[in-house]
Amino acid sequence: MKAAVLEAIDYPLFIRDVKCTELKTGQVLVRNLVSGICGSQLHEIRGYKNNKKFLPHLMGHEGCGIVEEIGEGVTTVSAGDKVVMHWRQGLGIESDFPKYILNDAIITSGKVTTLSEYSIVSENRLTSVDKDTPSELCAILGCALTTAMGIIDNEINLKFGESVAVIGCGGIGLNLIQAASMKNAFPIIAVDNNLNKKDLCIKSNASHFINNINDFHQGKIDIIIDTTGIPSVITDAINKLSDQGRMILVGQPAPEKFVQISNALNLFNGIGKTIKATQGGKTSPHFDIPRYIKLYQNDRLQIDHLFTHRVPLVDVNKGFDLLRSGNAGRVIVSINEK
Repeated sequence: MKAAVLEAIDYPLFIRDVKCTELKTGQVLVRNLVSGICGSQLHEIRGYKNNKKFLPHLMGHEGCGIVEEIGEGVTTVSAGDKVVMHWRQGLGIESDFPKYILNDAIITSGKVTTLSEYSIVSENRLTSVDKDTPSELCAILGCALTTAMGIIDNEINLKFGESVAVIGCGGIGLNLIQAASMKNAFPIIAVDNNLNKKDLCIKSNASHFINNINDFHQGKIDIIIDTTGIPSVITDAINKLSDQGRMILVGQPAPEKFVQISNALNLFNGIGKTIKATQGGKTSPHFDIPRYIKLYQNDRLQIDHLFTHRVPLVDVNKGFDLLRSGNAGRVIVSINEK
């Protein structure tokens, strides 16, 4: 099978012929249909995730596929099932790390990978869905959509009419804007240094679009969610928090970088401000994914505008270039779509 393989840090992926090994207990063979490309995978490519010692390895953590075969002990999915492939742990067995064969050598990859024609996946990284669920919806349910919805629904205790700013309006950022709108936040401020993102943000129900958090002059902001991971941006954002402000960090700063808090005494104003990092919005895949699909089916969740670019697997590096450019919403990699 063809697979996108990370073989060297800070270097383009290689499309290689890779073989799957025999399934072990709790493992599932999935024929991948589509995959999303996530900003955290750029950190993987840069070696920021302590992954250099595991090279070479396969890539991708949000996708959609069809179950081809199940290993011993698997009970939550069956052959023929359409599945969301997600990095958050769901129901079922936590298997050993899957193994593949590359150039006659055994390599090990993550519990879920999606940028290949087939993947060996741990059972608890798969959630079955109805066959008619759109594949691209399934892909972003693996990370971008569930992370955004989870942050808004599970982590920030958003009150009616509270103000929200989303910094960095890529795949997760656009979903955060839409999720905040569903919870009746106002205003919803989209912050991105790329003016081309304005229309996408307005379609996602942002009430304001600005290039810099300091350009918002209508008071302090109750909830600020940063997807960029840029320390100076985070520092500026902290200073815009209201006295009940909550800041969520989605984007991960590079190793050895630090965030400054100027006049830290201000954190104690009001009821006390909070700053926290999220881990996928505390998503429980088996519980949350069916709820979000129901919202989509009843026209309460709009996704078509989120997908700005589609590339085949052989052009996956073009997809990552689009992500780096800042000109994309969610980039979808087509694999075995037909």
